[in-house]
Amino acid sequence: MAEPRPPRAAAPHPVAIDDGDLRLSVWPTAQRDARAQRAGRYLPAATAHPGKMLPAIAATAITRYTQPGDLVADPMCGIGTTLIEAVHLGRDALGVEYEPRWAGLAAAGITHARRHGATGTGEVICGDARQLPGIAPAWARGRVALVVTSPPYGPSVHGHVRATAGGVRKFNNRYSRDPVNLAHHGLDALLDGITRILTGAAALLRPGGIVVITARPWRHRGELVDLPSAVIAAGRAAGLTPVERCVALLAGLDGDHLVARPSFFQLDNTRKARARGEPWHLIVHEDLLIFRKQRFPASSGKLKPDQADRTAPDDAQGQAA
Repeated sequence: MAEPRPPRAAAPHPVAIDDGDLRLSVWPTAQRDARAQRAGRYLPAATAHPGKMLPAIAATAITRYTQPGDLVADPMCGIGTTLIEAVHLGRDALGVEYEPRWAGLAAAGITHARRHGATGTGEVICGDARQLPGIAPAWARGRVALVVTSPPYGPSVHGHVRATAGGVRKFNNRYSRDPVNLAHHGLDALLDGITRILTGAAALLRPGGIVVITARPWRHRGELVDLPSAVIAAGRAAGLTPVERCVALLAGLDGDHLVARPSFFQLDNTRKARARGEPWHLIVHEDLLIFRKQRFPASSGKLKPDQADRTAPDDAQGQAA
């Protein structure tokens, strides 16, 4: 692995580059490990969720692309990481979660945050985000400044382990056993669902609103599944314009070295692959795929779509969380 360069300061807002190239920046979001980021800020029961977003990823996106009082949404909110970070930063939050267990925890997490000084407000809807236009409140349509979300992954990617007399036992590796949940679908159905969700999210965004999706590749039967590139295609199909593809570090920075913080499964799979002579490496980042909704319809005559996408949101400050 090449030695990492110090992360450069990112532009405060995404700007489209000619010929489809996307601006790249590095977000050093793992300078504290995930447990330290959540300690005291999240309810203990939330640790059981198999696919939690790193809080610093959500906080960095919210700080970079919104102002206090703005509305932030997550249509696949899980335990409510995006929502909790938003209300702590003085933004209002709207989340949708398919599984009642996690929707309840997300709502309880918002209450917990407000008891600990968070000034924003939040609402959680238990429902299928593929039906977002029909379940989102009417007042939110055209008001959302930022969507921050992450797609679900199957049970092979997440979970906890415990050593027992009979070997290593895996648990907390499923969102639920409901077959309708997107996490239980194949890649094609997953991407179709993501496209539908992003299409619905676009209807909630205000003109020029931003979508941030965190995703990572995974391996299926030894083959690398490039989910981030597939999500970019899904965003385009939903009518959104990709403007940045950034790196959120899942590793700490120690001088000129990365401090990897892999899961048990990453370590185990990588060690086994190397024993077979396959040069696998630990995953130390997630892709951040950033899209923008056009400011004006293409037929309005005010701005062409590419010109609109080059225009940064007004009066916003870029500041790392």
